Amino acid sequence: MRSPACLLALVSALLVIRLPVPAVAGRPLVAPRKPAPAEAAATARWLAAQNTWGVLSTISSDLSGAPFGNVVSYSDGVPGESHGIPYFYLTTLDPTARDALKDERTSFTLSEFPLGTCGEKDPENPSCAKLTLTGKLKVVDLQSPEADSAKTALFSKHPEMEGWPKNHNFGIYKLEIENIFLIDWFGGPKPISPSEYLEYGKDQGSLMFF
Repeated sequence: MRSPACLLALVSALLVIRLPVPAVAGRPLVAPRKPAPAEAAATARWLAAQNTWGVLSTISSDLSGAPFGNVVSYSDGVPGESHGIPYFYLTTLDPTARDALKDERTSFTLSEFPLGTCGEKDPENPSCAKLTLTGKLKVVDLQSPEADSAKTALFSKHPEMEGWPKNHNFGIYKLEIENIFLIDWFGGPKPISPSEYLEYGKDQGSLMFF
């Protein structure tokens, strides 16, 4: 009969040597390395690449022009190939798409908090990064090569989308970015132009940690 000490050692080994728990597609348990606070454009692109959902706000046609925020899924590229432009799969059965067809002005907000890299910090803490992209929400022509790329990007992170009801007439939408608001540290928002955001990493060949 084995001694209690031997049994304890065996149980401890079994607890340590266990199969890894796979992350759900597009939803990492812990995101790759966060860029330093001085790297504003990199941080903004990191947030867009690592998140899979955010709050899309439109000018409500049902609420007499009041702002309306809606939780939506999105993708800015297949995993490992971030391009920075958020694409959405929306139906006009939902108010967000209906609003955009009447008034394209839109903002899209992301937080670092869901990524698990803020630790014990409150989501409103400035060092827990948050990003708001403002611009125009545009319909993408479903017959275009861009629509094919957008579908690949969306379905790679949200495979359930591919089976959503065809009679709901889902369409591809994209945010044409005009303004960027990023807070990732103390001292107020970081100035980033859309071109700085979209061009980030192109001179490096690829965005390996995105």
